[in-house]
Amino acid sequence: MDLTKTTVPPASATPPDDTYRASDHELERQRFRRSRRRRHTWTASLCTLLGLVALGAAAVSSPGWDRVAELFLDGGEFRAAFPELLRGFWLNIQMFLIAEVLILVLGLLIALVRVTRAPGLQPLRLAATVYVDVFRGVPTLLLVFLVGFGLPALELQGTPSEPWVLGVIALVLSYSAYVGEVFRAGLNSVHPAQRNAAKALGLNERQTLRHVVLPQAVRNVLPPLLNDFIALQKDTALVAVLGPLEALRAAQIKADYDFNYTPYLGAALLFIAVTIPLTRFADRLQRRAAQRTWAETGR
Repeated sequence: MDLTKTTVPPASATPPDDTYRASDHELERQRFRRSRRRRHTWTASLCTLLGLVALGAAAVSSPGWDRVAELFLDGGEFRAAFPELLRGFWLNIQMFLIAEVLILVLGLLIALVRVTRAPGLQPLRLAATVYVDVFRGVPTLLLVFLVGFGLPALELQGTPSEPWVLGVIALVLSYSAYVGEVFRAGLNSVHPAQRNAAKALGLNERQTLRHVVLPQAVRNVLPPLLNDFIALQKDTALVAVLGPLEALRAAQIKADYDFNYTPYLGAALLFIAVTIPLTRFADRLQRRAAQRTWAETGR
């Protein structure tokens, strides 16, 4: 073969353009999809607006609307009560943050105990199972009563006396049972092949749990965990039955004093201002988890 006769393209020759260009048919399909999305968005917005207008018109035209507006929608009463409600709501936020940390720790410990298969830990597994069964079966409000009034009655040394602390203990006991089951589901969702691969790389059991299993388990159950904490943030209002001056208790005192229920609406708006962003964030995490699952499995 004569290599001297090999044709070499000149240096000035333009390299082939590998940039993807959609065909006219594909561009038309994209325009159609955009047009359909805009049409659906406008239709949904219009239907929502019409529904809200219809509900508002039905409420305003009801026979008892004037009385409801006077008792629940008094602007002056709302402005007078709002500073006290805000101070009380700050206590709700503090209880929520403290309880959340304790619930995460206790719930994870319960889950780890329940998934272990070591024969020597059978008593702990039995205790964790009984704990979950009992505290998931007792209503949270009833548990607040039992802890808030029963624990001080024992007169044990070192027993807290602050009502909000007793309320946090009750919430931790109740929600740790739920969160422990969520963590257990996450731990069981990690495929055994992940553990085998970690062991093949030389990781011991503790390193496998810390670096391989737990990160995947937490990622899998992050949306339901966030939903539990949204419910926890609302249930901090149950501690009002023990007497601490949180948002619901402050609204109750103001409403009883002025014989007007607008402070209850103000307290509800404070809770909504926190729970709605958390709910949207949880929905976003769920969508991302679904997209990740679809990308990994193709279904």
